Amino acid sequence: MAISIVPYSEEHIPAVRDFNRRLQQGGAPPDYTFSESPVPRWLPRSDTSPVYNEFFVALESAQVRGAFALKHQMFSFNGSLKPLVYLHHPFSEGIVNKRYAQLGAQMLMRIVREHPFLFALGMGGYDRPLPRMLLALHWKHCLIPFYFRVCNGPKFLREMRALQKNSALHVLSRAAAVTGLIPLLLASWQKVRGSQAMATPHTAEIVPEFDNWSDAVWRDCAPGLAMAAVRDTRTLRVLYPAQNQKLTRIRIAVRGQIVGWAVTGILHRPGHEQYGDLRVGTILDVLARPEHAPAVIAAATGILIGQGAELIGSNQSHAAWQNALAQCGFLKGPSNFIFAAAPALSNLLDPFETRMSQVHLNRGDGDNLLQYL
Repeated sequence: MAISIVPYSEEHIPAVRDFNRRLQQGGAPPDYTFSESPVPRWLPRSDTSPVYNEFFVALESAQVRGAFALKHQMFSFNGSLKPLVYLHHPFSEGIVNKRYAQLGAQMLMRIVREHPFLFALGMGGYDRPLPRMLLALHWKHCLIPFYFRVCNGPKFLREMRALQKNSALHVLSRAAAVTGLIPLLLASWQKVRGSQAMATPHTAEIVPEFDNWSDAVWRDCAPGLAMAAVRDTRTLRVLYPAQNQKLTRIRIAVRGQIVGWAVTGILHRPGHEQYGDLRVGTILDVLARPEHAPAVIAAATGILIGQGAELIGSNQSHAAWQNALAQCGFLKGPSNFIFAAAPALSNLLDPFETRMSQVHLNRGDGDNLLQYL
């Protein structure tokens, strides 16, 4: 099996379509399809963009047997900058054809040789092929905790598919939704648990785009973070452009001083396999000094509730943001959002288990923004 890995170009489009068809016919999950355009619709490369995606294909003669995307971005390590690469959407025909069982590892070794400071994020849980392979190769890894707040208790109990998969839980959740007792208790608990933090004095303003004020926030925060993607104004305008009306950009001030910001979004996809008919709000990205994290979470939560979110979630790696979510009445739930670091990168975070509490990663660092295009 002679495989060559090359940049994805127009001439490969028919072969990528055939590759996608073979994956689906072979029983791969529905989301295991690669872009049928060589130009990324999210973060395409340009000469001036500080963050961009590149696509590659693995060829056997003229047939595409694998594909992957690389997102290039500058990261800060306590204020010292280094370029990192985020691996996402890696697909191999080995998923459905044993002849190519080693192709995924072959592609990964090639990527690591060229980009040693590599990481993967999200991935949907440890049962998926990519995290299983990364664990086998001894990458350092951890789950990034997930926190949620229920804003419409009866509908949450009716619509959450996880509750319906278990027949006993389904009966109980339907009964609880009808009687209203559990939603009332949950709402009361969240109100009591989060009352102090949600009442933190602050002002929240929805802004059309990031500006010079966000540079000041970044300069203030970067030195205290063990690892964080650069979040200066130039980068934020690329990640969260003003023309994207599906995202809400929030500027937060305390006693008249700008202290941080948040980016939120709401998705409503009736019949969703996990959330049913719920309007799901997400706190996608945040930045502030640790002492101002509760004010930022409170501001983002309040705006999402005002926009009609029935359930709000957020994944945050940094201890200060996890604490802020808990203080604002969020519950910790099961997470499938994994961070995995190649050896060269994990060495920068040694000791990994300790340093991760000071690493700033969330859904804004992964490929979840594709849902909001």
